[in-house]
Amino acid sequence: MYTRKQAALIRQKFWTQFGKYMAPVPSAEGKKINWINYNTGIPNIYFRMNAGNEQAYIGIEIMHNPAELAKKYFKQFILLKPALQEYMVENPEFETLHINEFNQPMCRIYSILQPVNIFNESDWPAIISFLKQKILGLDNFWTDHKIIFESAG
Repeated sequence: MYTRKQAALIRQKFWTQFGKYMAPVPSAEGKKINWINYNTGIPNIYFRMNAGNEQAYIGIEIMHNPAELAKKYFKQFILLKPALQEYMVENPEFETLHINEFNQPMCRIYSILQPVNIFNESDWPAIISFLKQKILGLDNFWTDHKIIFESAG
């Protein structure tokens, strides 16, 4: 088992490596982008990535107050599900209500890679490949469909 400090250092090393790996990759619009902290340009719609000791996760998280706006955006994503599936090269999960670790409600659309472990460096290539493919797909999707969400808000 790792101490908290050791675990934090391993996570930091992974995300630094992922960031360096993705740094030369331009966005769908040809711009330099911070892939780890992807900015959707729409408040409270986030593209999130995470990796832990059992899985890697990437998703779209919608956290709006009032909840009606989150549901409105979520319905837009449902309408665009075929396009989203095409860009992500799979069927992501759609979850109308999820409570995160901070006890905040959200809608989310996500994909998970299992079993992988961020604390096992031999899993890093699989995690990086998974996250790269999905974030690039989300970026392409967002470039083509962001305008729908801008007008919906």
